[in-house]
Amino acid sequence: MLATAHAGGWPVVRGGSQALADALARRLGDLGGSVETGRRVNGLGDLPAARTYLFDVSPWQLAEICGAALAPRYVAALRRFRRGPGVFKLDYALSGAIPWRDPACLRAATVHVGGPLEEVAAAEADAASGRLAERPFLLVVQASLGDPTRAPEGRHTAWVYCHVPNGCDVDLTERVERILEEHAPGFRDTVLARRALTAQGMERHNPNCAGGDIGGGRNSVRQLLFRPVLGLRPYATPNPRIFLCSASTPPGGGVHGMCGWHAAQSVLRRHGAASRAAGREPSSPR
Repeated sequence: MLATAHAGGWPVVRGGSQALADALARRLGDLGGSVETGRRVNGLGDLPAARTYLFDVSPWQLAEICGAALAPRYVAALRRFRRGPGVFKLDYALSGAIPWRDPACLRAATVHVGGPLEEVAAAEADAASGRLAERPFLLVVQASLGDPTRAPEGRHTAWVYCHVPNGCDVDLTERVERILEEHAPGFRDTVLARRALTAQGMERHNPNCAGGDIGGGRNSVRQLLFRPVLGLRPYATPNPRIFLCSASTPPGGGVHGMCGWHAAQSVLRRHGAASRAAGREPSSPR
């Protein structure tokens, strides 16, 4: 994602990101599946009977939900998995396009806002070390530039986020807008409405983002190579029926879907091997 996006531009979904989720749900329905929302899963007993379960959750949640069905040593390893920084996010309704000082930014739906490399590195190091950066590195998305369906005619929407210490509940609106104003003079004058979401607020909105971590865990060298635990089969667990398919498995966080794809392949390989051992033809797991 990083290579293609930086080379050709970061894509946005026409009609909003919900349109992509809707398309995936329709495709699942076409294949005979279904989506059920509004039910919290606290344990395996909350799920219908099945031969295979794939969990798109953090390692800590997998330990909570499936701990009784997993080996204690594996559960302890899941709980040692380190969280990444949280994020502070702002959503905006704007009266016009962001008035960037640099004309090139006026054509970009996604703009990364930071100072020299040393400043950006220091800001990210602060967040990873549990400190609030005085000048956080910002990611700014104004999808309405390329997708006019996201706002009324003549208006725009935008969102901004930066990394903060995991679990931080500090509102950084003033700090973020001060930086935006430096790079886009008059930005504050375009703001019609805003919504701030702290790292704790992010977790309340989506418990899978533990402490506001949207990347599925810290990207340390160890956790880049071995996610979620040390081993050669990251998607499988000691229980042959339980698999993990979240961003806490390789290749980690990002808009690519490869964690789920690899997990599905792992399920099919295990299911096929079990069928062959039993002397029958493999069939798709349900």
